[in-house]
Amino acid sequence: MMERRMDTALLVLLMGHLAAALEVPLDLPQPPTITQQSPKDYIIDPRENIVIHCDAKGKPHPSFSWTRNGTHFDIDEDVNVVMRPHSGTLVVDISREKADHYEGVYQCTARNKHGTAVSHNIVIRQSRSPLWSKERIKQIVVQEGVSLVLPCRPPAGLPPPIIFWMDNNFQRLPQSSRVSQSLNGDLYFSNVLREDSRNDYICYARFPHTQTIQQKQPITVKVLNLEAINDTMAAFYNETDLFSEDPVDERKPTFLIPSGSSSSHTVLRGQVLEMECIAEGLPTPEISWIKLSGDLPTQRMSYLYYQKNLRIVNVSASDAGDYRCSAKNMLGSVHHTIHVSVKASPYWIGGAPRNLVLAPGENGVLTCRASGTPKPSITWAMNGIPIANSPKDLSRKVEEDTIIFTDIQMGSSAVYQCNVSNDHGYLMANAFVNVLSEPPRVLTPANKVYQVIKNHRARIDCAFFGSPIPKITWFKDSRSSTLDGDPYIQHDNGTLEIHTAQARNSGKYTCAARNMLGIYENHVYLEVKEPTRILKQPEYKVVQRGRSVVFECKVKHDPTLVPTMTWLKDDGELPDDERLIVDSDSLTITDVTESDGGVYTCIMNTTLDHDSASAELTVVERPDPPTDLELTDQKKRSVQLTWTPGDEHNSPIQKFLIQYDDSLHHRGHWHNLTEVPGTRTTAHLKLSPYVHYTFRVLALNAMGFSRPSFPSRMFKTEAAAPDENPKDVEGFGTEHDNLVISWKPLTGLQSNGPGLRYRVMWRQKAVESDWTTVTVSNNSRFVVSGTPTFVPYELKVQAVNDHGVGPEPAIARGYSGEDLPVAAPENVQVVVLNSTLAEVHWDPVPHKLIRGHLKGYKVYYWKERSLHKHNPYHMEKLILMFSGNHSHGMVPGLHPFSVYSFNVRVYNGKGEGPVSPTQQFDTPEGVPGAPTSLIVTNSNLDTLTLEWSPPHDRKGRITGYTLKYQPVNNSNELGPVEELALLANETSVTLPNLKYSTRYKFYLNAKTVRGAGPAISQEAVTIVDEALMSLLDVDVGEGSTQSSHPLAQPPPHRLPDEALPVSPFGNVSSSVGEDGPLISWEYWGPEKNVYVEYMVENSEGEQEWQKEPVNGSQNVVLKGLKGGLSYRVRLVAKGHHDQPLHHSEELLVTVPAVASRQVDIATQGWFIGLMCAIALLILILLIICFIQRNKGGKYPVKEKEDAHTDPEFQPMKEDDCTFGEYSDNEDHKPLKGSRTPSNGTVKRDDSDDSLVDYGEGGDGQFNEDGSFIGQYSGKSGSRDTAEGHESSEAPSPINTMNSLNSFV
Repeated sequence: MMERRMDTALLVLLMGHLAAALEVPLDLPQPPTITQQSPKDYIIDPRENIVIHCDAKGKPHPSFSWTRNGTHFDIDEDVNVVMRPHSGTLVVDISREKADHYEGVYQCTARNKHGTAVSHNIVIRQSRSPLWSKERIKQIVVQEGVSLVLPCRPPAGLPPPIIFWMDNNFQRLPQSSRVSQSLNGDLYFSNVLREDSRNDYICYARFPHTQTIQQKQPITVKVLNLEAINDTMAAFYNETDLFSEDPVDERKPTFLIPSGSSSSHTVLRGQVLEMECIAEGLPTPEISWIKLSGDLPTQRMSYLYYQKNLRIVNVSASDAGDYRCSAKNMLGSVHHTIHVSVKASPYWIGGAPRNLVLAPGENGVLTCRASGTPKPSITWAMNGIPIANSPKDLSRKVEEDTIIFTDIQMGSSAVYQCNVSNDHGYLMANAFVNVLSEPPRVLTPANKVYQVIKNHRARIDCAFFGSPIPKITWFKDSRSSTLDGDPYIQHDNGTLEIHTAQARNSGKYTCAARNMLGIYENHVYLEVKEPTRILKQPEYKVVQRGRSVVFECKVKHDPTLVPTMTWLKDDGELPDDERLIVDSDSLTITDVTESDGGVYTCIMNTTLDHDSASAELTVVERPDPPTDLELTDQKKRSVQLTWTPGDEHNSPIQKFLIQYDDSLHHRGHWHNLTEVPGTRTTAHLKLSPYVHYTFRVLALNAMGFSRPSFPSRMFKTEAAAPDENPKDVEGFGTEHDNLVISWKPLTGLQSNGPGLRYRVMWRQKAVESDWTTVTVSNNSRFVVSGTPTFVPYELKVQAVNDHGVGPEPAIARGYSGEDLPVAAPENVQVVVLNSTLAEVHWDPVPHKLIRGHLKGYKVYYWKERSLHKHNPYHMEKLILMFSGNHSHGMVPGLHPFSVYSFNVRVYNGKGEGPVSPTQQFDTPEGVPGAPTSLIVTNSNLDTLTLEWSPPHDRKGRITGYTLKYQPVNNSNELGPVEELALLANETSVTLPNLKYSTRYKFYLNAKTVRGAGPAISQEAVTIVDEALMSLLDVDVGEGSTQSSHPLAQPPPHRLPDEALPVSPFGNVSSSVGEDGPLISWEYWGPEKNVYVEYMVENSEGEQEWQKEPVNGSQNVVLKGLKGGLSYRVRLVAKGHHDQPLHHSEELLVTVPAVASRQVDIATQGWFIGLMCAIALLILILLIICFIQRNKGGKYPVKEKEDAHTDPEFQPMKEDDCTFGEYSDNEDHKPLKGSRTPSNGTVKRDDSDDSLVDYGEGGDGQFNEDGSFIGQYSGKSGSRDTAEGHESSEAPSPINTMNSLNSFV
């Protein structure tokens, strides 16, 4: 038997792929398949017609029949039952018959010539919602603190009703951990309280199928304490106490349900497990749950009714075990264990049996695998008849849950039914075996286009059919190879899957279905699109009411897809409001209101995907003003203020500001009184007497203060004596014989009453005397005259009003007026510490001689002269102030080697005292400054001459100089140092025995007896040897463009202070090539940074040298120079930053002009003739204008015109070509627009035609042929400003004529 089972399993494994469900096209023969049927347990509404569904497909289309309660149901004989056309669905008309007449078990059968399919059993039951039985419910009277159960006991309905408790107003009764409803609908009280008393505890039952609600009679509950119960029942029991025991005490919990210490519960797999534990006790117990045999399934569980109910959904076998609920209060705890068993009605393993399509001669398997608890039994039927009673078929073999077909033949098509059942239910499924011989076909439409988003899963369908089952092969584009590896996955149903689609996966795909009867190909297309992404999401916005807000939502999408932007507010449509403006990538809300607040979502949809983003809009505003101001707890000097806050407009109130208006002293002016946190709405205000208070409150949030509230009613405080005296009492003198007493006056709020005045008291401190008192009003100072100079006084100022005096004032101290000191410091001495610092000592002036507050001492000092003859004479006085009671002070910043004078004075608040005798002191020598200059002259082969100037600031007598020098190699490294001491009177030195062609660095500093000062440095290079110099010598008298080497000639004569370092360049030359001038040179210097500089010769302005690097070579081509210009060229060598630049001699390079390739138009005959004709026409025109000008008619004579006055300037008239008007003596005056002689007169003997009169200073300019080319430019320096602005200069006709002569 075991071997037989193994063979069967192996056969099933080998042929498992044949069991795949194929969708047989409806144009091919096939047995019936049930496509729709009513549920097994079908509860109907008695008010509606009964519809029992049964639909099936097949080829040919099946016919239908029904059984009822196991026997044939003849539909034709029942006029109330109709079967729908082309269907097996029954419709029962209950208008003439009650619905319960058709209750029963129905089963539908669908058959054609290839087989018979049957539905599962359909149990028809009518829903019921019966009424509660009428009963008289007595009032329940209970003692406070005991437990109570109100029963519901609803009538049995189909399906069971939903229970809930409400009152007469249809409001649900409140439930809590003390009061809750059980699973059976009863209402449990763990302990009752007096407030549980009511007469409308009503239990309602809602029947969901018929949507009806039934109501139980109200229950009245009266909760009394022990005394109330005795008083109530005494009348009925001869005034005997009903309850003689003590009042209910606190008690530990006990369970009301379930009872006992343990219980059991059975639940079916996949259903809902509900367990409950309700306990009574005082105080109210708390319920908790644990699973003793494992952990609670937190993902599938929940607590209901304040943890009294544990609910687990979708129960599985793992939920079986022991659960414990515990009830606990402060007096103890109690536990109950519930053992849960999980059973299972039959369920499929791997799904229900699938249809089987076989070709003649093929093998196949039908499997019906199911499980359950207890284990179910499996039976087979063929075409609705038990398989044992069906015709024998040699190709069929039944083995428990499997039917094996071997070498099946045509005519063996049938429908097989598998029935699986146990104690808890059954499963029934149809699966046909269809024997066909069909070539392959692809059911997916040809040329179908699939579109998918990049990086998403792509599935390309190839639904197929054929018998035998075809083999599916996929190709892409060129069909070079089959698609059977990564990234392609081919499923059994023919679908080709690409797990992560990329752009390269786009293209044409071919699906080929092949079996022994033929081949069929189908082409489809895949397009991979770019994903839709929101690049810039809308952001959270906080906006003040009345302003505008913009939410941006910038999106990127595939250009071939049509996007649609949608905006939502709070997951709903946007309000229809013109203030909301939707653009392509933004949403604008203008004039924002509070109703606009919420979450805004932008959604970009395409046909393939979408993306969305959300942002919240919070509309804020300054808070509304507080309202309902009330004054309570009124006392003499305090009051309680309460108010109601206004709307905070989404911005929490941070604080409240309380202000007051004093209508008695300062009406109409609001003052800040106090602040309280934004969480408070009351304030205890401390008040002052004699004030008429009116209060108002302002609220502050992040947007600012609210408008003030309406003022409170007025609250008047009674007058009283002052609580305080003036502050800041001071005494001082403005004259040497007075005392001014001042104070800070009290405000109206501090006066505490009418008639405010001040009692001013004073007395001399050092003398035993009584207080002198005076009373002043409306003032803040009082002057006491005739006092001694600078005497201490004790002062008091006390506030007084009509209701009394203020507290005893504190004593303040002050002094009467000061006078100038009468003594100078004595025993003044000076100690010179160094060349720039001295210390002055003196004896302090006695306090009584200062006659005022000692402010300090002043040291006046000045430089009389320098001890060095070269330094100038100084007389500038300086002052040092030493605050406080000092007896010495430092005098810094002195000049060395100088004579100073000084004196000392004491000063007080009034001014300075007498001057101490003037004394003198000398400062010693100091370290000198650096020499003023250091230059190198007469650089030879092995010698250099250094010249310098003494330091400007000698600070003493120069005793000598120290010269240090050291060589510098090509890498700027310094060599050994040589040192030379020089005399003070020397200003130059020649250093012999130096290395030729070597750079040296020199350091020179001066010395005094105090030491050496800072050094000045310089660098220079010695000349190369004479052999090299003779090689570089050239003759410069032949007109060569080369310049001689600057070092090959004797150095040019220059002043000693203008000497420069020797140049390391030689043989600098130039030649012109096609690309530009070629500059060549020789260089022997150590510097690495060498470049060529050039600039245009005679260039205007401060033109900078242009640089061209040479990169280590000794020639360079200067490109880009303009033709026809001359350039100054030189070479530059640059060392490290503190070394001077080395330049070569400048070279003048001329760049030839480039010849034009165009024909010179000036040499063309036609152009010359044209120009001559134009010149002749202009000449004729000017002659005509001049003649017309001389015939100008009468000219007005200006009376009283001075011959020295410049003529007016008149413009040339455009209509007659005249040059303005002449005066009557025009033969003796210059032409209009001409220039007068420098002395302001006109020489009558001079010719008016003189060219000098029109020249710029007397000398005209002529061309080589003698023609005049100068052009007169008139000046109006001696004319009135107004005339100059209103006239313009007329050109001279003689100038014009000469200009024409020059042109011709």
